[in-house]
Amino acid sequence: MELSGKTRVCCVIGDPIEHTLSPLIHNAAFKHLKLDFVYVAFRVRREELENAVKGMRSLGVHGFNVTMPHKNAITKYLDELDSTAKFIGSVNTVLNEDGKLFGFNTDGVGALKALKENHVRLNGEKLLLLGAGGAAQAIAFQLASEVKELTILNRDGEKAKHLANVLREKFGKKVVGKTLSAPSVKEELKDAGILVNATSVGMHPNTEQILVNREWLRPDMAVMDIVYNPVETKLIKDAKAVGAKVVYGTEMLVFQGAASFEIWCKRPAPVEVMRKIILKSVHGGAAPVEGTI
Repeated sequence: MELSGKTRVCCVIGDPIEHTLSPLIHNAAFKHLKLDFVYVAFRVRREELENAVKGMRSLGVHGFNVTMPHKNAITKYLDELDSTAKFIGSVNTVLNEDGKLFGFNTDGVGALKALKENHVRLNGEKLLLLGAGGAAQAIAFQLASEVKELTILNRDGEKAKHLANVLREKFGKKVVGKTLSAPSVKEELKDAGILVNATSVGMHPNTEQILVNREWLRPDMAVMDIVYNPVETKLIKDAKAVGAKVVYGTEMLVFQGAASFEIWCKRPAPVEVMRKIILKSVHGGAAPVEGTI
């Protein structure tokens, strides 16, 4: 990659940041399309976030990703938010257009694209979503209008109920929020056609943790786990064992990264190139943090 005075800079900010896969993903995409862009990572502490955003604006950084712990706090330093980012109060992608900063959240878009590209039927189905954190909220917002009904289970039941109430009012669909427990998961899975785990349960190194027993799964359902380290979580292995359709967390990762790329570059992302580098990195032993692109 040859840099010049015309090279556009993109980056990711967070703390910690050493684990991020984003430079690998985006630099591979830039190189493949022969774009004069470069992508780097910056560690930004909580107390330095405002100054960092001012610096991005002043230096003309073209775009940046935002990971933990800044995805919520950064919203107050941006000029405009897209509908998803505004709804959940969380941003993972920023575009700088002539000093005006636009915030987006591509988590939900990534999940929707991953399901559709893997031929998961959404229309007419009940979706069971585990979790109500930042990624789960974005997924719920994006998928609520696609499915017949949505049930959200979260350890903090009140958080799930609040999210469900807001979504029900916005989309006019049947949306229910309940406390996550073994009995509630078992009961709600009985008539669910799609299961999405949007928690960190099963992530490396706690790979044997589960929220769903294998015997509750069915061959006529689809199961997606947004955890991608390991690539094959216990939930994914169990779903495959019963003959269910599975969607790996790496699929959501590649499509949310592709969505960021397309916001910045205004052209289709080289998805296969990005998928290949992600799989190579994850199989190589990287241990990414939840919510990181």
